[in-house]
Amino acid sequence: MTVPFVVPAYAGVLALIYVFLAIRVSRLRGPAKAMIGTGGDARLERAIRAHANCAEYVPFALLLLGFMEMQRNSSYLLHVLCLVLIAGRVIHAANISRADESLAIRVVGTLLTQAVIIIAAIALIIDYFRVASL
Repeated sequence: MTVPFVVPAYAGVLALIYVFLAIRVSRLRGPAKAMIGTGGDARLERAIRAHANCAEYVPFALLLLGFMEMQRNSSYLLHVLCLVLIAGRVIHAANISRADESLAIRVVGTLLTQAVIIIAAIALIIDYFRVASL
């Protein structure tokens, strides 16, 4: 039996988080009477930003993680990075959605996501030079 790829399973989880955030935006649009924009509704604005922020960061992070997997990086490292990415996105989305958000907690979510991107980028660069120098 072959070992399944790691990143696609986590991509599925992140896709469900993305859809959850999208549904939340859709459900808030009716009461806010805002089919485009926010109509001045603060809850809708926060929901839109949580959804958009997920859309801005997750695809790029998954692309890098997928490349790492293609280069046969440690599956343990990939599991850790994917779990950190999910934690970062959930922490960020849950916190930015609150009117009484904590900037410190929001920053934690952002930093976890950015750490995954930075670590993946560095790993890919190192792998390239390691293989290119052979």
